[in-house]
Amino acid sequence: MTTAVSQHIHNSPAMAMSIRSPVRPLINPNWRSPAHPVRLQLSPTLPSLNFPRPPRLSAYRRAFHESKRLLTCALRNDGAEPGPKDTAADEELQARGESSMPERFRYLSKEVPDRPVRWPWFIAPFFLLYAWRTVFWELSNWKKAALTILGAIGWLLKLALAFVFRFIGTPITRLIRCVEFALHTIRYAYGNIIAFTPVSELTHIILFTTTILSIAEAAVPDSVNSQQYLLTLTGIVAFGTVRGFVPELPFWVILSGMFFYSKFIEKRDSVSAFLPSAALLAAIGEPWVRCVVITSYLALSITHYAKHSNDDARKAILRNNKRLPLPLLLASLAIGINFSAKWIRHRHLTWMVV
Repeated sequence: MTTAVSQHIHNSPAMAMSIRSPVRPLINPNWRSPAHPVRLQLSPTLPSLNFPRPPRLSAYRRAFHESKRLLTCALRNDGAEPGPKDTAADEELQARGESSMPERFRYLSKEVPDRPVRWPWFIAPFFLLYAWRTVFWELSNWKKAALTILGAIGWLLKLALAFVFRFIGTPITRLIRCVEFALHTIRYAYGNIIAFTPVSELTHIILFTTTILSIAEAAVPDSVNSQQYLLTLTGIVAFGTVRGFVPELPFWVILSGMFFYSKFIEKRDSVSAFLPSAALLAAIGEPWVRCVVITSYLALSITHYAKHSNDDARKAILRNNKRLPLPLLLASLAIGINFSAKWIRHRHLTWMVV
């Protein structure tokens, strides 16, 4: 034990110097004075000299600040639970650590917020410009690609339409054909009206037919309105006769048949019964035939009016509305279309010349 203590003492020069002399040397502790021949002998029972190190000053300072913080929180909150602001303040104090700056000056040490970073905004336009150049400049065939995509979409739509037509295709096809036939018919009729309308002949037909209808209406007021279908058939027969579709013999048969139907089946008077036949002959007959028909029909109407001028039924019928037959309306429409087309053509040529 004595040997261990002696080795320990000799291994520490500062400790050995403190044991020898009560006064701490001001020079190197390894220096030994030759004037001290006596050495201090330690007792075998003396324990080893292990002195505790004194605590550092920073620990005392941290404890002081912690106690000050707790006292400040207690006085501020008066026993209440710490709020978010107090917690933030505590975290700020803890983050400051060993700072010794007084509390009233700490607001001066707050960090200034950084300036907003704006340089990325100057880089973004270059990337956008590069992307635009890549898409629209380097891909020079983008139009062809777009047309190809549209063509593919069109083929897909055709496929969907074909799938639908598989179930309801027949009625739709028939409807389309009917509409197409009607449009072609209207176009053909319009072209014929413009190119081949006999305006003078139609004018004569309208004039003589209207004369017959006026005589009939003067004698029997309801003679035209009661025979609209027969008068329409008369116009069709007249058109077929002029075009050569109806021969002479069927023409006279149809003429006689309309008279007998109106006289013996419909039980009409003589003026109403002779009206379809007289209108047909006055429309397409020769000039002398027209004069004979108009004169004969006028005499028949005068005779009939003289016999039945006092009938109450005639006075009641006078109030009815009057309607022109459909063939006369179509003839008037054809004349109007012809004149309009010629006027438009003349104006167009005038504008081209100007």
